Amino acid sequence: MTAIPALAQDFTEIGTPLGRIVLGVGGDGNVAIDTPQAVTVITKEEIDRENATTLGELFDVVPGVQVTGSERIAGESFNIRGIGSFDQSSESRIIVTVDGATKFYEQYRLGSFFGDPALFRRVEVLRGPASSTLYGSGALGGVVVVETKDASDFLINTDTAIQTRLSYGNNNDEIKSSVIFATRPSDNFETLVSLSYRQAGDYTTGDGSVVASEFDAISGLLKSRLTFGDDNPQALTFSYSRGESDLDDTQLSQTNSSAFFGTVDRNLVDQTLAIRYENPMLGNNLIDLDVVLSYSDTQNEQSNPSLGFLCAIGNFEVLCPSEYGYETASLKVENVSEITGDNYVAYITAGVQLSYQERSAQNSLGTPSFHPEGTDEKVGIYVQGEFIFNDSLTLIPGLRVDQVNLTPADGTTLAESSETSFSPKLALHYEIDDTFSVFGSVSRTERAPTLDELFSSDADEPNTPNLVSETATSVELGLSASYAGLLTSDDVLDFKVTTFYSEIDNLISRDSTAATPFYNQVDASKIYGAEVEVAYQSDAMFARAAYSDVRGEDSATGVILSSIPARSLNLTIGGQNQDLGLRYGWQGNLVDGIEYAATEFSGYAVHDLFVDWSPQQGAMEGFNVGFRVNNVLDRQYQNSLAGDAGKGRSYEISLTRGFEF
Repeated sequence: MTAIPALAQDFTEIGTPLGRIVLGVGGDGNVAIDTPQAVTVITKEEIDRENATTLGELFDVVPGVQVTGSERIAGESFNIRGIGSFDQSSESRIIVTVDGATKFYEQYRLGSFFGDPALFRRVEVLRGPASSTLYGSGALGGVVVVETKDASDFLINTDTAIQTRLSYGNNNDEIKSSVIFATRPSDNFETLVSLSYRQAGDYTTGDGSVVASEFDAISGLLKSRLTFGDDNPQALTFSYSRGESDLDDTQLSQTNSSAFFGTVDRNLVDQTLAIRYENPMLGNNLIDLDVVLSYSDTQNEQSNPSLGFLCAIGNFEVLCPSEYGYETASLKVENVSEITGDNYVAYITAGVQLSYQERSAQNSLGTPSFHPEGTDEKVGIYVQGEFIFNDSLTLIPGLRVDQVNLTPADGTTLAESSETSFSPKLALHYEIDDTFSVFGSVSRTERAPTLDELFSSDADEPNTPNLVSETATSVELGLSASYAGLLTSDDVLDFKVTTFYSEIDNLISRDSTAATPFYNQVDASKIYGAEVEVAYQSDAMFARAAYSDVRGEDSATGVILSSIPARSLNLTIGGQNQDLGLRYGWQGNLVDGIEYAATEFSGYAVHDLFVDWSPQQGAMEGFNVGFRVNNVLDRQYQNSLAGDAGKGRSYEISLTRGFEF
């Protein structure tokens, strides 16, 4: 048994983050900087270095993306380009997938995603509605694509490997531990087993205030891959992950601190199963088949409410002991055909996606009216072309049609709903020379109302059966450039600027006014802005910048939409020494102030420092030691889309060790 430094951390980046291959845009895969869409790829190395507790902690380096809700493990949802809010039904406007399985959860004062980053190897964030063609109509904000770890990530020079990891953060006494076992018993079969445990207490903000956030959670992953056929071109991958979180005597409201709702004991169980078959048929460029059969199940049990005695009074059903859940089964069949000519190559992606989702809700009084049960059935058919002419001009037309059927639970008098949604797009990318490129796109998508929006009601507010689909039309224009050998013979500087303009008609919004429908529709709104990504990489240093400026308003009144984030700039500057296995640097998150109709948020700057060390020799060889100081100045701050103030100063240390057999 020997130590493997590579299993701890890899400090050698090849190119910049903008030079990474994007897998979620169709075709044969594109480099991020050459993709006519705003997309950011987060790698396994970055995920491990961040030592994140939640997925949202990885998004500081992604322009146009913010976390909504709170930093609690059960209080987090997402906002992309001003789409997404913790106090409204927004989860269906951003599609999240794990190993091809669509994840969706929607509940009053609870987050929407509960996965453990310790299980992830790759995250892609595709911004804007153009993603709807391949992932589903209604992705007004965009798509987050998560891929779990593979055995091959650890079987680099061996057939059996183990990685262990332990970390501690002092702000909330958070402990994380994980162990990964990977093996390849034969040339065509490999498997990975991962187990992770996390626990933490309440966290403290910069001014010493305490935010109730105690939890303990355990998660696991089993993932196997079998290749077969002549020269093993075909592959069958099985992936199953399960996470369980216990939050005892926790606030019922997880998206923000609200003593009004009291406390509950909460048990969250999240499961994802995906079976994937891939067949890039050798000798036949017309067939490259990808089939994913998936199942997702998220269940939330709430018991022992501190204000349970109010359960049966008036509108206080939310205080009852209850169980909520979403189960989703999905089948996606996709094929990519390659056609070549004298001066062009074309990739034609065509597919069909079927899904059946069941929403359940029961409390001690029966079925809550504000969280209606029902089923959501979707059938989607799509085609997208990627035509590349003379290695310089790329055209990407696409069209998707989705049929959405919503059925309320048995025993209600509510009517079924059926909608047909269309998502066309046209994108282009032109390489002016070896340095500069321009790109642009026009896209449109429709989002059908959800079960929550159509069938929710309470004693004072009726349901809203006449809602129509939201429609988003978006235009993007951008410029990218890549320089090699700028300061040294082997450095790279990349940058990408994207501007966008979206008009959203019939935007569905929560209306809490008594005696009015539960949801209403804003006639029209517009969201526009710009994103800038810059990355520099050399043997000795690295730098990265992500700037986002999103504006949005109600077209009729001019009032700023409450889901619009403040302008932000994230900067990272650091150095590295491969011989010493040392990587270090500073990260700053600079956020401008913003004022909504009745609320104003101050700007702030949060500074972090980090050091990662992978000794190359001696007694510590094979270890990786990570040390971070987050919020170095102990700044009191609150993001405008967050329900609570952020964490104060925190010292975090991690220790990773890999072995091979």
